Amino acid sequence: MRILLAEDDTMIGEVVLDALRAEHYAVDWVKDGAMADTALTTADYDLLLLDLGLPRKDGLDVLRALRGRHQRLPVLIATARDAVGQRVAGLDAGADDYIVKPYDLDELLARIRALLRRADGRAEPAYEWGDVRIVPATREVTQAGVPVVLSAREWAVLEPLLARPGRVLSRQQLEEKLYSWRDEVSSNAVEVYIHGVRKKLGAELIQNVRGLGYLVPAQEMARPTAAPGHPGALADQAAAQQDRPAAPGQAGGGEADHPKHR
Repeated sequence: MRILLAEDDTMIGEVVLDALRAEHYAVDWVKDGAMADTALTTADYDLLLLDLGLPRKDGLDVLRALRGRHQRLPVLIATARDAVGQRVAGLDAGADDYIVKPYDLDELLARIRALLRRADGRAEPAYEWGDVRIVPATREVTQAGVPVVLSAREWAVLEPLLARPGRVLSRQQLEEKLYSWRDEVSSNAVEVYIHGVRKKLGAELIQNVRGLGYLVPAQEMARPTAAPGHPGALADQAAAQQDRPAAPGQAGGGEADHPKHR
């Protein structure tokens, strides 16, 4: 996932940049509103982390211009402007969330994860494909219950595909998720990381569409499943009970009953 950080305070920017990169996000950092405008019109981002008190162009004007272009990019305002009226103005201008400085980095990262899940239509925190289970929020991956360790780059190429099952992403689109401006991009980087994912999780998870790019096939995706303790978990358990075949001698245990296909 690629994030644009618009922050003019060097100390804050460096701390946030390090925290985001530690979470394996590709990050571009700009220090004024005009540069933010340029970045937003020339590159593809998954989220904008926006300070309001930017030089050259105020953050609210950057946000209004973004929404005026009908871009649906998730926007998290992170600013020292803490008055209720200012928070209302930011949200009314099109921000998806608002956090006031000074903030806790863990809370900031949690809000970012929530916005990214919401943007991808992922209300639930965990997914399953066959015997592969993936928890995007924590980047936990298991296969048949056994933990699988993906490198930061392998995860970075897998995550956008998982978020858009059935949709083809080109190599260039995946490269944009992998790298920020200052990173050097090798010609076969995407292929190398996809090969690594396939080797660990099976060749069928990521498919190559010749001449176009890669996808995770939608028909292979089970519906999102709730993590243990999540309110949706009880519904999942109830559905499983209803679909479970009846024991011999119990009502409804005839030939029409069969295990649930996943």
